[in-house]
Amino acid sequence: MQFDTPDGPVDITITALTVAGWTGRDRAAVDHHIAELAELGVAPPSQVPLYYRCGPELLTQSGRIDVLGGDSSGEAEPLLLHAEGRLWLGLGSDQTDRALEAHSVAHSKQVCPKPVARALWAFDEVEAHLDRIELGSDILENGEWVSYQKGTLAAIRPLADLARDGGLAEGGAMLCGTLGAIGGVRPAERFRMHLSDPVLGRTITAEYAMRVLPVVA
Repeated sequence: MQFDTPDGPVDITITALTVAGWTGRDRAAVDHHIAELAELGVAPPSQVPLYYRCGPELLTQSGRIDVLGGDSSGEAEPLLLHAEGRLWLGLGSDQTDRALEAHSVAHSKQVCPKPVARALWAFDEVEAHLDRIELGSDILENGEWVSYQKGTLAAIRPLADLARDGGLAEGGAMLCGTLGAIGGVRPAERFRMHLSDPVLGRTITAEYAMRVLPVVA
């Protein structure tokens, strides 16, 4: 995949994808969310955080993805890439099938494409002020853009810890967890997201549409 960096474009071959789940820094809030999902039939994680392995071919920079049925939704997440001996920070969406999630979170992660932004920042340029970096998303709902997620990376476990504990190696990509959905998790026809650095004054953005494919028997 080709990405844009402040120093110019880079081509990165991604050979492994990890989706980190249950990565909230507030453990009490994570436990509360686990209990909420358990009431909906979602099995609790075997450990916290939990690192789901997915196929790297799921990553896409397309402005449109196809999803099976109308039960999937996106969530903005910081993206880590380990390439050419260094760590990069980007932005991605862990599009997930919510109906399948009640059966198996791991399966729900694997069945949807994972859109990622084209821009990357060198991790060492932002590591000292990561907690100040803003993460957010909006969804197109009834013809209007609605705020869907909003917060900072201070709500997520330190990204360097996730990379280390999740075994992020050369050629690896990791989606690092997300923020709560304003108004509840729900599908939408379009999803847009941003990662904003108020210290260095720059923003990564991406937007994509979802085409729902029929579930036929």
